[in-house]
Amino acid sequence: MSGAALYCHPHQARRRAPTDYENRLGDALEAAFAQGIHDLPGLVARLNAQGVAAPDGAPWTEARFESAMKELGA
Repeated sequence: MSGAALYCHPHQARRRAPTDYENRLGDALEAAFAQGIHDLPGLVARLNAQGVAAPDGAPWTEARFESAMKELGA
């Protein structure tokens, strides 16, 4: 079996296209990572500073971020 058959492309594993919100959140997280922000408090602060609210429209907290990531990854 070739090496190419041993993994899935990210788009092969998804059940649906990402929503506009998921794309905005992903873009904001990628920008934070690119700036060297990798810790949970830093990510939460960056999302709040950028005005990217949690899925329920509230500001991010560490607990809200962890819950949202679990839900989005399900």
